[in-house]
Amino acid sequence: MFRVGLISDTHGLLRPAAMDFLRGCARIVHAGDIGSMAILEALATLAPVTAVRGNNDQGPGLGDLPEAVRLPLGEMQLYVLHNRRELAIDPRTAGVHVVVSGHSHKPLVERREDVLYVNPGSAGRRRFKLPICVGELLIDGREVMPRVVELDG
Repeated sequence: MFRVGLISDTHGLLRPAAMDFLRGCARIVHAGDIGSMAILEALATLAPVTAVRGNNDQGPGLGDLPEAVRLPLGEMQLYVLHNRRELAIDPRTAGVHVVVSGHSHKPLVERREDVLYVNPGSAGRRRFKLPICVGELLIDGREVMPRVVELDG
């Protein structure tokens, strides 16, 4: 079994509580609106990082990130993008098991047609009254156990 950390919408703010939660992950996925390459560099001290560009990622290095990434993890296929509304594939027919997205700042874990959709919410600055969250996927072969955790603000 291995643990994949999920984070999104940091917008230049990497909270110590998020770093603490992600410590011990085998891989970290950032679903965009990173805000600064320093965020990815800090996360990379914990585990290898896969990141996609969000709609606000225009700064040095961030504009070069892909809009979407297909990420094989053992027997599982993840597809990572920032805005789920811009999903340009049919995950089920493409063999994708988990779609990870951000953008809405709203945490979500939902299964539809054998595909798991996970949005870890926003780990950056609070937007409206939405919670500050991060997430994880515990992967064991073809089994995925998702979890989104609210951080203390």
